[in-house]
Amino acid sequence: MDLTTPLADIPKLNTRERTGLAKAGFQTAGDILTHFPRRYEDRRQFDSFPNAPSNNPFCINGIVTDRSLRRFGRGKQIFEATIEESEPTALSNPVVLRWFNLPWIHKNISVDHEVIAYGKPKLAGKRLVIDHPEYEIIKPDFEGPSIHIDRITPIYPLTAGVSQRPLRTLIHRLLHEVEAGAIPDLLPHTTNASAIQELTRYDALHQIHFPDDEDQKTAARRYFAFEEFFALQLNVARRRLHYLSQPGASHAAAESHLLNDWLADLPFALTGAQERAVDEIRRDLQSDLPMHRLLQGDVGSGKTAVAIAAMLDVVEAGYQAAFMAPTQILAEQHFLTLQKQLAKLDLRISLRTSSKKEDDFLELQGAPQIIVGTHALLHDGVSFDNLGLAVIDEQHKFGVAQRAALIEQGTVPDVLVMTATPIPRTLTMTVYGDLDVSIIDELPAGRGKIVTAVRPTAKTKEAAKFIREHLEQDRQTYIVYPLIDESETLNLKAATTEYENWAKRLDPFEVALLHGRIPPEDKETIMTHFRDGRIAALVATTVIEVGVDVPNANIMIIDNAERFGLAQLHQLRGRIGRGAHKSYCILLHGPKASEEALEKLAVLEGTTDGFEIAEADLKLRGPGELLGTAQSGLPGLQLGDLLHDTTLVKEARVLADHILDDDPDLKKAEHQALKSLLERTEESLVA
Repeated sequence: MDLTTPLADIPKLNTRERTGLAKAGFQTAGDILTHFPRRYEDRRQFDSFPNAPSNNPFCINGIVTDRSLRRFGRGKQIFEATIEESEPTALSNPVVLRWFNLPWIHKNISVDHEVIAYGKPKLAGKRLVIDHPEYEIIKPDFEGPSIHIDRITPIYPLTAGVSQRPLRTLIHRLLHEVEAGAIPDLLPHTTNASAIQELTRYDALHQIHFPDDEDQKTAARRYFAFEEFFALQLNVARRRLHYLSQPGASHAAAESHLLNDWLADLPFALTGAQERAVDEIRRDLQSDLPMHRLLQGDVGSGKTAVAIAAMLDVVEAGYQAAFMAPTQILAEQHFLTLQKQLAKLDLRISLRTSSKKEDDFLELQGAPQIIVGTHALLHDGVSFDNLGLAVIDEQHKFGVAQRAALIEQGTVPDVLVMTATPIPRTLTMTVYGDLDVSIIDELPAGRGKIVTAVRPTAKTKEAAKFIREHLEQDRQTYIVYPLIDESETLNLKAATTEYENWAKRLDPFEVALLHGRIPPEDKETIMTHFRDGRIAALVATTVIEVGVDVPNANIMIIDNAERFGLAQLHQLRGRIGRGAHKSYCILLHGPKASEEALEKLAVLEGTTDGFEIAEADLKLRGPGELLGTAQSGLPGLQLGDLLHDTTLVKEARVLADHILDDDPDLKKAEHQALKSLLERTEESLVA
């Protein structure tokens, strides 16, 4: 048997086990053996039974001394199993394991069973309880207890139909039935990367599942983390080589009359960081090689101005520029911004969204020179006469395949992708490793300070009083909600219902409602009136997250703030502090906000630095959630830790570049094993 053995041919599996494994996505023995533990329990020595509640999980081993199944309400059930230490002392306390509405569990757990339980103890009356713990019943069986007890024991991520103990048993058996020769090393040991010099892949598989000790467990994790990072780096490096191998063209004119005229008419000067980014992009546009550049800058740093400069260079050279935004309202705002800022240059600018497929904002005489749009630029029959530059705003909301689809609209156009979500260095090296990076690390002068405060929703009345004081000074306010309408399943406030409450609280000041279902023309009218100061307070959903620029607005209230992600809260907060006035962001949280949610809000309260917030977001949520696996092209990392494995990421990129420099098409015999590694990531990288 080897790693390619199909599930159907693995011996000693019954029909139910095969069905469960197949539903969980396992197809081969290799799939099972590369399903790595998500944590371990050191079952050589368990925690002492807790005698107080704790925010830290305990792993305890005890005997079931009592059990009960109680019903309450309509068809609801509570099952409780009381466990005690097998050798209790005078200080020992029993612990109650408790499950709600999982009636099948009472069939599994009986008095006198030996149980291992993992979870956080809390007080329920005078009892210490662990709600919905991970648990395992320990009983001797034919494999012997050494697989499940008296060792560093693997705990696997599970799905319905697959249980912990049988999966552990199967993996242990496969490790001993698959021969060493059937588990070849995928990575060359000629590299200096220490992670793959310490072990063979065969040994690493054994140690990642059933480690002899902590050192071997750590070495095995590093081995497979490096393998994951290498697969990512090899893919993005190959993609970069593919881009650079295509026949490109210079898309910048020798003279920059349009750009110079626009800059001369601006009421402000570009920052040093903006000028540096403009120069880097212009050098790329002048080159015959296709540009693939990421423009990264915090909210309010002026990325749009840099993009305009790039588009003017391309238009002057006789090419078209496309500007793609993730939402219709943002595309419309970009369109109106370009019309306003470029009015004196007499350029033909078109808007293409799902609801506006024609140039009905503007009668164009000739083909458009700048086309602004949403995903509609990828579909709906939109074609380009001579596309020279594709600008993609808020890149993290588009997938790699969508980026490629826009690129293919032209004859290898230059590509500039932008993000206002600051990205930690390790993510930049993996997710955007095929791109050159320009960073705007300086905010325009004259911006007001933003003060952020976290408050319970019970303080809404005080917040309204605070808003009125500023409205009386002719300032303006955003009030943001997570939902448009109230939900029967989510206990959250909604913009449509709270709008009327705010209209009463702030009377006689003008209050307006803005959300994604309002017709585009009405949305633009509302935003125009807000920008002009005719509307004092805007009750809105996250449609204002990006692109809205009203310097006079200096207060933002975000209700149910615990329901938003850190990056999104930072983006929303970036709508204020855009003028010279001191600004205030008040994050209101519900009474049942979790400790994790409050910890997240405390990050916003403590800093306005987008890179600090991105690092904190990475710690709290991980890279998959932070960027969205499909959107970013980042497959789920089982073992790689982008916060702590920076060295491995760098070493993986060095190795990937070295291999592709020597063998760009991976045709050499010694590189054939790499192809199976690439297959694991290629599907995710084009999702």
